[in-house]
Amino acid sequence: MNHNLAHGDRVLSGMRPTGRLHLGHYHGVLRNWIDLQESHDCFFFVADWHALTTAYEDRGVISRSVWDMVVDWLACGVNPNLATLFIQSRVTEHAELHLLLSMIAPLGWLERVPTYKDQIEQLRERDLATYGFLGYPVLQSADILIYGASGVPVGEDQVSHVELTRELARRFNHLFGREPGFEEKAESAIGKMGKKQGKLYRELRRRFQEAGDSEALEEGQALLEAQQNLTMADRARLAGYLEGGGRSVLTEPEALLTRAARMPGLDGRKMSKSYGNTISLREPDAEIEQKIRTMPTDPARVRRDDPGDPEKCPVFDLHRIYSDESTKTWVRSGCQSAGIGCLECKRPLIESVQAEVAPIRQRAEELEADQDHVRQVIQDGCERARGVARETMDEVRSAIGLDYRQR
Repeated sequence: MNHNLAHGDRVLSGMRPTGRLHLGHYHGVLRNWIDLQESHDCFFFVADWHALTTAYEDRGVISRSVWDMVVDWLACGVNPNLATLFIQSRVTEHAELHLLLSMIAPLGWLERVPTYKDQIEQLRERDLATYGFLGYPVLQSADILIYGASGVPVGEDQVSHVELTRELARRFNHLFGREPGFEEKAESAIGKMGKKQGKLYRELRRRFQEAGDSEALEEGQALLEAQQNLTMADRARLAGYLEGGGRSVLTEPEALLTRAARMPGLDGRKMSKSYGNTISLREPDAEIEQKIRTMPTDPARVRRDDPGDPEKCPVFDLHRIYSDESTKTWVRSGCQSAGIGCLECKRPLIESVQAEVAPIRQRAEELEADQDHVRQVIQDGCERARGVARETMDEVRSAIGLDYRQR
């Protein structure tokens, strides 16, 4: 994963509830989450409102899918002691920020999002002529911006959504970032840092603004990140004050490009439920064996003694993920010389997939038997998420002029 985030920076990612997950989800998303939670402040959410943009009529399916998906997250190793897990619709501040951002989001920006036309083409059987579908990138932006996330792990096809989020944050800050009494509030925030830290901040600010010292700017930004006694709003004020500008109410996130995560399915195409070519994370051993044994292979190998080409075989795509170099060398040599048959080639693959899935399946069974624990994890996560979201919305309302406090 390529990114410039510092240790402890906040990361946000979500997943639409589609039911039980498969190996594509595990290799493409969850393994990245598990790595990130060890070094960053991670918020992972069930994007149930997003599921409604393309499946608003499937109420029961979405409801059942939420809990199936959360169980799979936990079974794979997403740790609620390290990350905040929550359901999008239970933090209603997402909807309020979505509404306010929609007021300033140019229509042309949404129509140019690459995935907009792609999904309309791919999902012709769905009614996508809705405001919700056109505006879902704004909801995605609200999901990210409401937590002040510095990074969003995505594949290349989702980078445009993060860029739209950056543009919306920039536009919002330009329109509403200069609050009344900004300098007075910034000076008051410096006082909260303590005498020694406040003096250091002032010195770094002076060096940057008077001499253009970029190292002073970086040191100042790091100093602010380390201040535990400052609110998010005060840190935003002091970040703007440091640079000589106004307050950045909303944080511009960075796209974290995930490692190559294309998980080949049983037919050689990308693993996807819509293709019917998946192996689920709770698949029994017997079904894993049956699915891999019946996978198509190089069509040139009609008989056992026909030589084949591993590069044309979907089975070898899975070997690239699961097998070590010696096994892959054995497969290449045996296939090209007809020294091994296709069932022999599949045997080490079957064993590797079974070994990977077994502990996940066992943990999922334990969690299914303790649904109270699963729901408590989500309840705790929702409470923490609400706290952060409310703080952001207080600042957003204040910046726009919607706080209506007595003056």
